[in-house]
Amino acid sequence: MAHAVIIGGGFAGINAAKRLGRSGKVSVTILDQRNHHLFQPLLYQVAMAGLDPSDIAVPIRALMRPYRRVRTLLGRAETLDLENREVRFDGGVVPYDYLIVACGASHSYFGNDQWESHAPGLKSVGQATEIRRRVLVAFEQAERASDPEEQARWMTFVIVGGGPTGVELAGAIAEMARYALSKDFRTINSADARVLLVQSGERILKQFDADQAEYATKSLRSLGVEVVLESRVTNIGAAGIEIGETRVPAGTVLWAAGVQANRIGLQLKSPLDRAGRVIVRPDLTIPDHDNVFVVGDLAHTPGPNGNPLPGLAPVAIQAGRYVADLIVDEVRAENPPDPAHRKPFEYNDKGQMATIGRKRAIMQYHKHKKNGFLAWVAWLLVHIYFLSGFRNRFFVFLKWCWAYLTFSKGARLIIQKEWRQHESELLSPVVGSLDETYRHDGDTPSPRFESLTRADHINKPQ
Repeated sequence: MAHAVIIGGGFAGINAAKRLGRSGKVSVTILDQRNHHLFQPLLYQVAMAGLDPSDIAVPIRALMRPYRRVRTLLGRAETLDLENREVRFDGGVVPYDYLIVACGASHSYFGNDQWESHAPGLKSVGQATEIRRRVLVAFEQAERASDPEEQARWMTFVIVGGGPTGVELAGAIAEMARYALSKDFRTINSADARVLLVQSGERILKQFDADQAEYATKSLRSLGVEVVLESRVTNIGAAGIEIGETRVPAGTVLWAAGVQANRIGLQLKSPLDRAGRVIVRPDLTIPDHDNVFVVGDLAHTPGPNGNPLPGLAPVAIQAGRYVADLIVDEVRAENPPDPAHRKPFEYNDKGQMATIGRKRAIMQYHKHKKNGFLAWVAWLLVHIYFLSGFRNRFFVFLKWCWAYLTFSKGARLIIQKEWRQHESELLSPVVGSLDETYRHDGDTPSPRFESLTRADHINKPQ
């Protein structure tokens, strides 16, 4: 039985594994450094406190449970030995007959990686919860600030990048400030928050036609978002951002501009494009290795017009299924066909969509376009349909209904990264006061400290 190794549990990897697992002719090993499959199109909703991480993430093992010939390993691929057909990872070595590399992409700071600590991107659950923490903490800091300039800085949010992610983040922050948080504070008016969307090009959403981008721009501005076009970021620091020679004090800066492919693509020794994506052949393989496929955001896949296909979930899903079907057909054939005669991958463009905010969205399918409320409803239905698992679909639908009726956000929790109680900066003043109150000499506690320990002992289960 042939063995396929899939590196990456994203849309491409999961869909390839399902097709291979159903065939009964191929055993599969999925290798991923995370234990969950993430529905990235809704990741911004986690960042904006609309959904919980568990609403858009499913354990890979749970998805693969029906497929007995599919094995899942938690680990990071380190070395690809194409000659010996082996993948070395931090837990050992896995041999393969077919290799599917679907590692995806990360954010590119265009040579300014030091900006990441001040302007996180949005590609993982960890980044989403960190963005949520920063946004919510900004309002809390503004509430307690006494200096008007400091207050204004904390209430300024800058999103760099005018693609779908940047547009969705900008619209969501503006709506949160004007509706969800409007009655929660006493010192500040959250509706006064300043939201800037910075785009280097002449318009946002360049993937869409100009009239759709114009509708999105007008919708953002109606929410109070300042859309800054033809402007490049020159520096990002702890106190704010520099756009050209203009300095903008800001408490929160978010990055949604530019991506770069996973560095594992360098090990394939295949031509790369400027973003580091592997330039694949029509059957999604690399030169000199007919059994090595590259799919998803890591692949530079030429489209019908010669331009690379966009890094969208539908592209990754279709590519994963195409590769799996090709492998199964070759394994089943008594005389496998010459790889040179494989049917090339053809992407079926089902259109694209983006949401700007409540009751506002755009969708485009070739020359057919919609925007406004109907496009927003279509966006909701499509995203609920593609969520993995009935539980996720059901609860996300309920949360969205509740949010629509009440303008509320249900997951407004500020989660600190520090988990050690005695090293937490937030608890250090409290710990200090306890030390002073219950100070004792040697091994003999003070009467107050002794009473505390006795009460604690009494309350402990025996």
